[in-house]
Amino acid sequence: MPTQHHTLRSSLLAFGVGLVAPAFAQAPLDLKECLGLPEASARLACYDRLAGREAMVTLPASPAATPGTPEAVPVSQAATPATTQQSENSFMSRYWELDQADKRGTFNYTSYRPNFFMPLHSMASVNRNPSSPTRAQASNLPRYQNGEAKIQVSLRSKVWENALLPGADLWVAYTQQSMWQLWNRDQSAPFRSTDYQPEVIYVVPTPASWQNMPLGWKWRMTQAGIVHQSNGQPDPLSRSWNRVYAQVGLERRDLMFNLRLEHRLKTDNSVGDDNPDIQDYLKRAELQMMWTPGRSTAAVAWRPSFSGKGSVQFDYSYPVFRDRPDGLRWYAQLFQGYGETLLDYNFKQTSLSLGLTIFKF
Repeated sequence: MPTQHHTLRSSLLAFGVGLVAPAFAQAPLDLKECLGLPEASARLACYDRLAGREAMVTLPASPAATPGTPEAVPVSQAATPATTQQSENSFMSRYWELDQADKRGTFNYTSYRPNFFMPLHSMASVNRNPSSPTRAQASNLPRYQNGEAKIQVSLRSKVWENALLPGADLWVAYTQQSMWQLWNRDQSAPFRSTDYQPEVIYVVPTPASWQNMPLGWKWRMTQAGIVHQSNGQPDPLSRSWNRVYAQVGLERRDLMFNLRLEHRLKTDNSVGDDNPDIQDYLKRAELQMMWTPGRSTAAVAWRPSFSGKGSVQFDYSYPVFRDRPDGLRWYAQLFQGYGETLLDYNFKQTSLSLGLTIFKF
């Protein structure tokens, strides 16, 4: 196996493993309130009460956290303005820094999509002969097994705060997902597929006078983005596409809902297009529902289709340590449909993945 595979394997193992949404809500306290506390001692006591025990350690008071504060908390959290009741406990505002009270400045990295290491990824079948209308069927591939590991690293950073429109921000993000034949020792544990996805995101908060909707829902934000995705492979395994999207985000207590509409940017001609029919399989819309009923988190992402294509994915997480709901978490993912990887965009797959995630807010 080439040296770069072993180097990448070591790097990914060293990474360890966010979730799109951490657990909050546990009456009378919830994780959102703990995250908003500016003092380290108060924050620790809040975590202890949330876990059902008294504080074990008392830390000296510290000044209000600001960018550059030498405190042993994530940069993005340390940069939170000093207030105990931010944004009416809106997680969506905290996550995307929609309200001025939640702004943390620029160039602080946080999680974007889930970051995970799942050593148990079981597939119903393996795409042993990937192809597309403009790319010949691949041959002489390793003898892939149905069991492998699934790894994802996804980070984002705000690069322009209060950009153009009131409260709007410009973000950049990067996501890398790999399918690693970790248990396939006969083939020297190769990486079956790796997808690379840089992204630019413009986030516009909804003015307060426009937010209220029926049944207690609030329209919290609108997003626009441009995405490039490719697998970095030579022909005939090369797959890539570019797309733009618009998205709205709604929130109602511990429920969040996102609706995204996508448009693919066409290449110059079909000969230069690795996968001209990709949107026939991945479709043009995605609906996401996230539920955070306590320490648990659950999410469903559905790419609807009336032709039997598209996909549905269910994610669930629970903290490994009950007193650290914002740390290491058990993670499970169930996927059914098309596009689990870019190489498999036209291959129907059912898979179950189990492993760990770590949240970085």
